[in-house]
Amino acid sequence: VCNFKTTSDIPVEALKKALNSLLPKDIFIKEVKDCPPDFHARYSAKSKLYEYRILNSKERDVFLRRYVWHIPYPLNLREMARCLNILKGRHDFSSFRSSGSSQKNPVRNMLRSELIPSSNGIIRMLFEADGFLRHMVRNIVGTVVDVGRGRLTYEDFLDIFHSRDRKKAGIKAPPQGLYLIEVRY
Repeated sequence: VCNFKTTSDIPVEALKKALNSLLPKDIFIKEVKDCPPDFHARYSAKSKLYEYRILNSKERDVFLRRYVWHIPYPLNLREMARCLNILKGRHDFSSFRSSGSSQKNPVRNMLRSELIPSSNGIIRMLFEADGFLRHMVRNIVGTVVDVGRGRLTYEDFLDIFHSRDRKKAGIKAPPQGLYLIEVRY
């Protein structure tokens, strides 16, 4: 979703066709429509839904390498899910913000935070909130994976979450597993 203001008289369907003709083949505009003048693609959002995907198998998959975080070690999914469950609600997420973050208010309302395993080794983690801090999802995932590997306990995760100290949290998960699934307005 993006927005811009224009004084052009070009109809929206013609604008869509014109813009798509200029874009690379792997980018496509699905819809163009008129919006109220006060609409802003970022600030008008009610919530965003992110998904993070992990391939948990001994063998890596060369076709998925750019789309998942491959973890060849056994993971305790039950403990990971316990950690994600406590994130729901309105909390200060300072422990999971980027170390150089300039956002003044670290409080966010996490509407959804869940782990969905599958039989093919893909683990999906879903996060929906009214907003996210820079690298918040990747920092949460990295710390939750440390719990899954046994490097941290559930109690350690609780302490990290409540400490509001990024230095205590785990690594930042790599970018290739992160997807913005939906923006709700």
